[in-house]
Amino acid sequence: MRGSWLPGRLVVVTGASRGIGAATAAALANAGAHVVLAARDRHALDDVAGRIRDAGGTATPVPTDVADEAAVERLFSEVSGIGQVSGLICAAGVLTNVPFAETTSETWRDTLAVNLTGAFYCCRAAFTAMAPAGAGRIVTIASLSGVYATEKFPGLAAYNVSKYGVIGLTEAIAVEGREHGISAICLSPGAVDTEMLRRANPALRPGLTPADVGELIAALLDSPLAPVSGANIPLFSNA
Repeated sequence: MRGSWLPGRLVVVTGASRGIGAATAAALANAGAHVVLAARDRHALDDVAGRIRDAGGTATPVPTDVADEAAVERLFSEVSGIGQVSGLICAAGVLTNVPFAETTSETWRDTLAVNLTGAFYCCRAAFTAMAPAGAGRIVTIASLSGVYATEKFPGLAAYNVSKYGVIGLTEAIAVEGREHGISAICLSPGAVDTEMLRRANPALRPGLTPADVGELIAALLDSPLAPVSGANIPLFSNA
């Protein structure tokens, strides 16, 4: 049975314009949270916010490029004007499928800039805002592609490395967050029915939907997270 942590909480969701981010924002809003939606696509972000409001939820879209440190600072400055941030979901991600030998420096930099450095910028800003309040919950999204000893697919070197990094980042936040009442966990989904999956490997049959992941995140946030802070949760599928 879902608890009562989410109602009235202010939660930032990155990558909220589509896929897992949009589905998670909808699930959190449905559970009573005020969601701040961050992504680069202003039109898509407004569309997600509109759907949440039509369903009776509260959503504030803030167009943001998480790879831009100054943009992330502006995002959290705007959030502080709304209230005390209690949660952060790092769902922003990019993927370019290209053979390793053909991976350009630009592709490498751009992938890590969004998937890893962007997550770092957002987690650092959220951590800094949460620590004085003595509480906060952070959920990062990695991938089975970043989990040791799982099957890897060609063309995803930069993506895989970025997701390994997200898992390590989450573990580090959990260690330093303990004394501040901040918990951090990571989810590593397998095949989720998203545009990113189709770019990664069109032959894969998705066994999860974005809504599946979003509802799980909402349930996790409504549960006591401190005992599992630092954990990475792989999401396998039988499909």
